[in-house]
Amino acid sequence: MANLKLDKLDKQILKMIAEDARVPFLEVARACNVSGAAIHQRIQKLTNIGVLKGSEFIIDPEKIGYETCAFIGLNLKEPESFDNVVEQLKTMPEVVECHYTTGNYDLFIKVYAKNNHHLLNLIHDKLQPLGLSSSQTLISFHSAFDHQLPMMNIIDGEE
Repeated sequence: MANLKLDKLDKQILKMIAEDARVPFLEVARACNVSGAAIHQRIQKLTNIGVLKGSEFIIDPEKIGYETCAFIGLNLKEPESFDNVVEQLKTMPEVVECHYTTGNYDLFIKVYAKNNHHLLNLIHDKLQPLGLSSSQTLISFHSAFDHQLPMMNIIDGEE
């Protein structure tokens, strides 16, 4: 399912909603020269086939007291425990991303903590008991940028 065939209208819609997820469907319809119902149907289709993964408001962690962002590479003592460890990580609210990776780590996670002391407790009290052979923590001072895959390349056919 990696190579879905999207037509020109699908691509126009994706470009507009990627720029502003709150753009009204009628505004998208006018820009695409189709009816509002057609846009609604296309959005539903793009959601059903998994191109769109929902819409959400993004909460700034720092504004609600989570001042420390860290990336942690995890190595497991028992690699066959991957599924169990991932399920346990899902229950930890501080863990916002988890990736299977190549290279030095079995798993690579992104976490938010209230401060460095909270991060230390998270590592010591929640992560170490998962059966880690080792971990490496990188604290992020600030995100230089964060954006979605640019839609212009898809629109222009420069895949």
